[in-house]
Amino acid sequence: MEDKYAQIFTRVKAATIDGIVIIVLMYSATEILNLFEAAPNYIRISVFVSIFLVYEPILISFFGATVGHFFSDIVVKREHDEQRNILFPKAVIRFICKFSLGWISLLTISGNEKKKAIHDHVSGSVVLKYKTDKQGD
Repeated sequence: MEDKYAQIFTRVKAATIDGIVIIVLMYSATEILNLFEAAPNYIRISVFVSIFLVYEPILISFFGATVGHFFSDIVVKREHDEQRNILFPKAVIRFICKFSLGWISLLTISGNEKKKAIHDHVSGSVVLKYKTDKQGD
């Protein structure tokens, strides 16, 4: 039986892609704000902080995946109902824990059957492979 939970390498790949996406979004926001001569700094800061803070929780709670997850063929679902996305408040808690602990959170993945990081334990989520390769069947 093939393991349905995402491996650490796949999760790191997704996080790297998401980092690039966030940088592109912030650059795009900068270019848009530059179209307005007198855009105050507090507006710029608010836009950047908002992009950073809501990107992952919104995408995970509504779609079950960020752009990085999508391109890595993984999804984030509820641990006890793997057909459903996690709720937005839990996605926010998951993101805050993930951001606060950084790579330390990922170190726990190999220590449990469902390959859950600390932030998955806190939010009651699991990261699943979205597609399975059935070559040779």
